[in-house]
Amino acid sequence: MTETATTRITERPASVRADTDPHRPRFHFVPPSGWLNDPNGLTQRDGVYHLFYQHNPEAAVHHRISWGHATSRDLVHWQDEPVALVPGDSGPDVDGCWSGVLVDDGGVPTIVYSGRHGERELPCVATGSDDLRAWTKDPRNPVVAAPPAGLDLVAFRDHSVWREGGRWRQLIGSGIRGRGGTALLYESVDLRSWDYVGPLLVGTGATDDRSRPDWTGTMWECVELFGLQGGSGARDVLVFSAWDEGQTHHALYFTGEYVGDTFVPDGTHRLDLGGRYFYAPQSFTDDAGRRVMFGWLQEGRPDAAAVAAGWSGVMSLPRVVTLAEDGGLRLAPAPEIADLRRDRVTLTGREMLAGEPAALASGDQLDVELLIALEPGASARLVLRATPDASEETVLEIARETRGRGDARVRIRLDRSRSSLDPAADRGELTGDAPARADGLVHLRLLVDRSALELFVNGQALTARVYPTRADAVAVRLAATGGRVRIEDGAAWRMEDAWQAGAPDEGASR
Repeated sequence: MTETATTRITERPASVRADTDPHRPRFHFVPPSGWLNDPNGLTQRDGVYHLFYQHNPEAAVHHRISWGHATSRDLVHWQDEPVALVPGDSGPDVDGCWSGVLVDDGGVPTIVYSGRHGERELPCVATGSDDLRAWTKDPRNPVVAAPPAGLDLVAFRDHSVWREGGRWRQLIGSGIRGRGGTALLYESVDLRSWDYVGPLLVGTGATDDRSRPDWTGTMWECVELFGLQGGSGARDVLVFSAWDEGQTHHALYFTGEYVGDTFVPDGTHRLDLGGRYFYAPQSFTDDAGRRVMFGWLQEGRPDAAAVAAGWSGVMSLPRVVTLAEDGGLRLAPAPEIADLRRDRVTLTGREMLAGEPAALASGDQLDVELLIALEPGASARLVLRATPDASEETVLEIARETRGRGDARVRIRLDRSRSSLDPAADRGELTGDAPARADGLVHLRLLVDRSALELFVNGQALTARVYPTRADAVAVRLAATGGRVRIEDGAAWRMEDAWQAGAPDEGASR
């Protein structure tokens, strides 16, 4: 593209450029234009869900970040609200209001966030109105003047705050040079004066094999501690995102036990098999008692393409997090998302042998849910966002594996090598394992929203981005390799837009 043509494109209003981009999702949350990253301050108040997020409304670049704000009554349709926090003209957040959380302090909505000044991020506090639309920064900011002395820290930012035993406790993400990521524990009576307790847990990322898919990194971003009840009893969970030398890697979690001032892990797990495509997650407990999680779907195309398009970053669909019998987490799209389903096509009873694939659906906004039976040695090959001539297609391969007595897993491989004819788009392979079901069946949920893909296989998530260049890259087909594949139960739906196209007015619904 010539410089003159590029100039003409970027001179159009960002919201107009964003709305006309064929890769822009239509039922995931995206702001009107500009940059989006981490979800922040998730809460439900007076029946209204509030989604705050890292945002640059000026351009699709990560610069001088504010807190965007959106509200919803159903977790599906979102109302764009005025920006909640903006960087100050001076002081501890002059260069950005970075990630944090929202808590209720005796009826007063209170945000704890990382204020950025130069290369330093320090905890700051702001209090809000009952409707969470007006915010006042505390004059005592930063409420922690410096990272703890005596530790050679890689970074110091992002917060998890909760009430425990009449006091507030807080985790701040960090990393100890030469050792690995860590979550630093603090304590307070008023959210303003904090005492350092010590590291809750220290990782071993500095010395571990960096090629491992569950490598824990040299710094932990967006740490979060919560407990869950499930089929295996009560478990504590420590979620974090592995970071190293400015690079985002993947979201992980430890299961274990939070005791006193420490976390004793008994397992390290991949939260999502999509690597950086589901990053910096945050969760909360809603009025129904559900643990609901959002994450940031990063772009898989060059920064220049995002700037030209007028937008960057997608919020995941809300996910309900539960604890399984094996002690691991299971994730599923919130049931409310099904309200967007239209034009059901029943797929139950379809059977495939190795050879020609069967057409399941067509479109770039789809919800496909299947319960699949695989013969021993068989694999299911689901082709999506495919052109008639297969010059563009993304392929999901699912196979059951038995590695030893009682050790059955489902192997997942997402092949994006032909997902786009654009050589600048990321087309790397994504792989991992999902747990096997006792009945041997595989439950698959596939949500396609333009460039955003969210896959769930037996409760294990895999998130990705794809950027087909052709308008006819819309086919979804299922084939079998190595044996028989049968759809025991299933259907496909077209997904309705959750927001309307067109340059939005202030407060327009998204």
